Amino acid sequence: MEGRDATAVAVRPETLGSPGRREGFGDLALAAASSKTFLTGAAILVFWVFVALFWGVVAPYDPQAVDPTASLAPPSAEHWFGTDNLGRDVLSRVLAGASSVLTVAPLGTALGMVGGIAVGLITGYYRGRVDDVIMRVVDALLAFPLIIIAVLVLSVLGSSKVNVVLVIGVVFMPIVARTVRSSVLSEREREYVAAARLRGESGGYIMVSEILPNILSPIAVEATIRLGYAIFTSATLSFLSLGIQEPSPDWGLTISLGRVYLQAAPWVVVFPALALATLVVAVNLVADGLLQAVEE
Repeated sequence: MEGRDATAVAVRPETLGSPGRREGFGDLALAAASSKTFLTGAAILVFWVFVALFWGVVAPYDPQAVDPTASLAPPSAEHWFGTDNLGRDVLSRVLAGASSVLTVAPLGTALGMVGGIAVGLITGYYRGRVDDVIMRVVDALLAFPLIIIAVLVLSVLGSSKVNVVLVIGVVFMPIVARTVRSSVLSEREREYVAAARLRGESGGYIMVSEILPNILSPIAVEATIRLGYAIFTSATLSFLSLGIQEPSPDWGLTISLGRVYLQAAPWVVVFPALALATLVVAVNLVADGLLQAVEE
């Protein structure tokens, strides 16, 4: 790590320059790249991102094409993953479903991260009454199971991709805020922050230009962890018929609709469930690799 200028606060404010910074996200990624855990997770994640972007090219059939004569057909050379109760190709629906999951979950995660970072920076830097009031609200939200909050909100707002994104973002915001606040509290008393104050910098400048770049590593880890939870939350809400609706090939919805055929045609549920599991595991492996890099 680069050393900060320990004598910065002893010189005149006008002579203070920008202090040395610790490793940023680029350095973190390079450190994580030496981890087999990170590389394995990243490879799987890149595969699913490719599928989400180009499923229309790689899918053998139209995921919405109905063929009553092929209803619940088992896996074969014609339909590698079999067909569902409407004769739709399961492989094509699994591939198309990646687009739904990897649209809603990252957007919800991004919304939660942006809001949580803003709240965490403000409460951690200013502390005092602002911190007390906001964090009490955060504590109250964290007292309730997150999935219950999501179910209640979607029951009122209705089911749509936009509402699922909003719910995931709002639900994750308090968790991110607490994590960022903790990092800011450990940074606000360091020499480079004192130097910025002596230079006459505003609180907003110090938070965004000084503190934020120095806490990017824990933020990157937190974002990756939240993404894994967002994928699972999105699928859970769709499974409960509160998220994305038919005729979407969303994995959670597909599992929900296919569970009645689990004994007669297990492939209808097994393959989308495996796809969901591999994506969540991949994101968690990436998060573990980043965490290992931070701790080294």
